[in-house]
Amino acid sequence: MGLNIREIISSKEIDASNLNGKTVCVDAFNILYQFLSTIRQMDGTPLMDNQKRITSHLSGIFYRNISLLSEGMKLVYVFDGEPPKLKSKIHEKRLAGRELANQRYEEAKQEEDLGAMKRYSSQLVRLDDIIIEESKELLKAMGIAVVQAPGEGEAEAAYLCRIKEDVFASVSQDFDSLLFGVPNLIRNLTVSKKRKTFSGFVEVNPEIIELKKVLDTLEINLDQLICLGILIGTDYNPKGIPGIGQKRALDIVKKHVQPVLIFKSVEEQIRVLPEVDRFNWQEIFELFHRPNVADFEFEFEKVNEDKIKDILVTRHDFSAERVEKQLEKLRALEEKKKQTGLGKWF
Repeated sequence: MGLNIREIISSKEIDASNLNGKTVCVDAFNILYQFLSTIRQMDGTPLMDNQKRITSHLSGIFYRNISLLSEGMKLVYVFDGEPPKLKSKIHEKRLAGRELANQRYEEAKQEEDLGAMKRYSSQLVRLDDIIIEESKELLKAMGIAVVQAPGEGEAEAAYLCRIKEDVFASVSQDFDSLLFGVPNLIRNLTVSKKRKTFSGFVEVNPEIIELKKVLDTLEINLDQLICLGILIGTDYNPKGIPGIGQKRALDIVKKHVQPVLIFKSVEEQIRVLPEVDRFNWQEIFELFHRPNVADFEFEFEKVNEDKIKDILVTRHDFSAERVEKQLEKLRALEEKKKQTGLGKWF
């Protein structure tokens, strides 16, 4: 889900190599959902081991993160803690969406429509405690730092980017990170480099969105951007105000400027919404301005090859040969770090 402001903001394509030497905070839940929904077989079935346990997330974590580590970046995965009560609406919406997708998937299965099966199966994704804990375990074994946020992962990632000079950006597919004030947001970093469309395959490149440039280009401030998001719809008020799209929302926040005046101009439209969709803008505004976050020191543990093999090969039937080839890359990276470290003394 998440905020959609694609039409009105500018981004710049980058190459993963541009992030060499930089530390980035990854919105873990967002990326795990991405792995679970995209790393699938032709009929939409997720990757599984011999015991029918889903392994798509482990495949994504292992293979795609090694590619990123090979580009010289440092990765910090930030996991969600306790969500705000307001987020119950989006959870209810996702549950309803999964139920509908499951129904349509079964219909597609009866008709042996592989395309539809893959499309609807990707909407059945859910994270459980086993997936989350095993993801953390594998990340740590790969030498990737893990942070357990007290609140929402994307809010925590944005906060760490703001307060730590050595953190360059947050990695997420969702634009909501901008409302939390992240200086730099990177999208498409962990996705497959080619995406299938109706007209064929298209290249998908990482892109960076710089908050300062966004605000300067739109000629608004962060408070106005938060208000714009609330008008369109965020995870805290998924439907926003019907009839107000991205460009109209921009016109409204530029015309009225101050949050109180912005929402006074649309108070009648909010009042007549169905009760389930009605929202208190001040409450949502406060969640973006003062999220539940904390400072953390990052711990990049040594690569633990035995643990990696245990998780992937022993527990989940990954190919020992393929895993070994990737471990060779990790060894080379570790050796390079040692050489770089030694070079500082000479």
